Amino acid sequence: MTTLRMAAVAAEFGRDLEDAFATVERLIKEARAEGVRLLALPEACLGGYLLSLDDDTALDEGPPALAVDGPEIRRLAAMAGEMTVVAGYCEAGGDGLRYNSVVCVSGDGVLGNHRKVHQPLSEDASYASGDRFHAFDTPVGRIGMMICYDKAFPESARALALDGAQIGVCVSAWPGARTNASADLAEDRWKRRFDLFDRARALENQIVWLSANQAGTFGSLRFVGSAKVVDPGGEILADTGVTAGTAVAELDVAQALQTARRSMGHLRDRRPDAYTPSGAATA
Repeated sequence: MTTLRMAAVAAEFGRDLEDAFATVERLIKEARAEGVRLLALPEACLGGYLLSLDDDTALDEGPPALAVDGPEIRRLAAMAGEMTVVAGYCEAGGDGLRYNSVVCVSGDGVLGNHRKVHQPLSEDASYASGDRFHAFDTPVGRIGMMICYDKAFPESARALALDGAQIGVCVSAWPGARTNASADLAEDRWKRRFDLFDRARALENQIVWLSANQAGTFGSLRFVGSAKVVDPGGEILADTGVTAGTAVAELDVAQALQTARRSMGHLRDRRPDAYTPSGAATA
């Protein structure tokens, strides 16, 4: 049996990159001390998220744009060392555009990168959109990444699972409800949706699921925390609740996937020919 100790973080991050790296370094050191080999940090942890999801780009200049092959990501990789670390940042694309991105690194460098595809509300005023989902191999297994609102679309996680992802990692800056907000974040309806998506994406694809999220507040946003590790049956193995913290769990990933898929294999039993809407040429 080969088990993997993995963790997902809920933490607060702002605009200051040095402060962000200090927090990241602390979280990596704490995870390393607990034997964690795969660590997921939140969306936009390097430079912070947007101050508002309304169409108001005048609030500030937004997070600093970093090149995926630039010094900041190399610094993150050096901190990761023997661990595999996933972290969100604002990517400076070679096309001159800015992307809401997530990178996977180890001490060997960049292992994978994903640009957020689905953009909620007015996020497209600050970022360009990515256009694909793909899995990639890492020292801890084959991983697929997505960002926040991406997980609201079943096709996102399904594309990763069909590409062989054993572990789905979703990093978020998921806030509480904009209207009729609950004073108690634990009872917030957007928090419930966050949790439902995490469990459903794991269960329907029978993969291990790591969900990291921002915590605290930033601008007008109040984040729901709720970082967690979910098994291929949709059961939550570890959860931070709505406060900052690290959810840590240990699992034999290959065995967990085999057990979940032994009788009812959701990927195996698919019927793609039946999914095309009547009269449509493509699904």
